[in-house]
Amino acid sequence: MKIHCIIIDDEPSSQNVLKSFVNKIDYLDLKHICNDALEALDYLKKNAIDLLFLDINMPQLSGISFYKSLQNPPKVIFTTAYSEYALDGFELNAIDYLLKPFSFERFVKAVSKIKDLKNKTNNSLIIKSNKKLHQIKIEDILYIESIGDYIKVHLETTFFVVYKTLKSIYKELPASIFKQVHKSFIINKNKLEYVEGNTVIINSNKIPLGQKFKKDFLDNFTL
Repeated sequence: MKIHCIIIDDEPSSQNVLKSFVNKIDYLDLKHICNDALEALDYLKKNAIDLLFLDINMPQLSGISFYKSLQNPPKVIFTTAYSEYALDGFELNAIDYLLKPFSFERFVKAVSKIKDLKNKTNNSLIIKSNKKLHQIKIEDILYIESIGDYIKVHLETTFFVVYKTLKSIYKELPASIFKQVHKSFIINKNKLEYVEGNTVIINSNKIPLGQKFKKDFLDNFTL
């Protein structure tokens, strides 16, 4: 299962090192490189990401301040040349803290932690519906539909109505499996049967494919 990540660093040399290291790890998928926190903030508004490689000492807005400002932040590995920030990083429940310059071996040690974490948490989802807690397998979800302040989680033979927004549930799901295709729908890409015009077919259900999401979905979807 791929872990979708971005690099946020204002130094080209650091970007290049991280990019090189990420590309050597088969379960990491580098989606973007941001030159500062403001660029990253804009990117995260439009894209679901599992992991940030986040520099701390950046112009305009520090990595620490940026991360604190996120409502539902992805996991983070802080990268910095300054050891005095380590405590701040770990107080934010960072996966790890890489002190520049770091070796590839140290990098592997850091990212293996999130791989282990993802393997433990990506298999199931706990949801509250009808005053009960239900544990459902991620792989069993067909699609999720927004209905006002609630969402409807569709499985093959049943569904659950949950008091939660589509935006918040999207951030809890693995980005490598789930994709938003409409302002009111998220689909499990592994369940997709085919796309016809502006419609996605999943288990004979017709899901609308919004114009805002269509190009990104078709560009990134692979069989």
